[in-house]
Amino acid sequence: MQNLTLTWQTSAAVSGVLLGSSYVAGRARRGSTAVAVLRESGTLLALFTLWQLVGHLSLLSTDHALDRAAWIHRTELSFGLPDEVAWQRAAIPHPWLMQAANYYYATMHFGVMLVLLLWLFLRHREQYRWVRTTVVLSTAACLVVQFIPVAPPRMLPGAGFVDVAAQYGQSVYGGAVAGVVPAQLSAMPSVHVAWCVIVAVAVVAVARGPWRWLVVLHPLLTVVVVVVTANHFWADGLVAVGLLLVVYLVQHACSGWRQGAAAASGEEPAGQVPQWTGSGR
Repeated sequence: MQNLTLTWQTSAAVSGVLLGSSYVAGRARRGSTAVAVLRESGTLLALFTLWQLVGHLSLLSTDHALDRAAWIHRTELSFGLPDEVAWQRAAIPHPWLMQAANYYYATMHFGVMLVLLLWLFLRHREQYRWVRTTVVLSTAACLVVQFIPVAPPRMLPGAGFVDVAAQYGQSVYGGAVAGVVPAQLSAMPSVHVAWCVIVAVAVVAVARGPWRWLVVLHPLLTVVVVVVTANHFWADGLVAVGLLLVVYLVQHACSGWRQGAAAASGEEPAGQVPQWTGSGR
């Protein structure tokens, strides 16, 4: 399944082309929408490049990555959290379920996020800016933590975990892609979980009608998938959600400060917190 993963070299090159194209188009006074699409696509792909690169650049030795993972597992059990091993063992007897989970893990976090951002960009531009900033800040916060290498549960066979993606030939970590092996020691925190929560919050806040609540299934499925595939501990998701909450608070505080400063100066407030009322589209 390696063909589903962009290397950081490829994504960096494409990002550079997109950003360069947006600059050229802007100087040539092309359509503002085209320029914005190129700029936003290049920016988000640059963020993805950084995410990929973090897995290969660590501030600390990788020697203790397995020890940290084992400590997380022991700590979770001591706090009474459900054992991820038991969840995985319940799913393993169903090959179709495990293969579907592997595929969901490999594709849906990025695919669903792209669909969300495209929908917001085209139909809810003001809300798009807010969500895009949330994605950038929360991912950056996760990347800072990921400089401390932590192995995923699947690398702890002694604790009972099984690398089911490798078992079914679906692993995105199975070999080199363009000379680079995708990162395996950046399990804490889980960007998968952070992104799926961002998607759910954005859709529920912007869309209208009862059907929008179906998006809540995405984070629920993602959490189950990352656990039964042994790619993340519960703690990886909890830390990611905690960082996301901090990002939301910072965004809210900064927006309030900007509105207050604009009101004091008699100017039109810029970058204010969007009104999450939706438009029924």
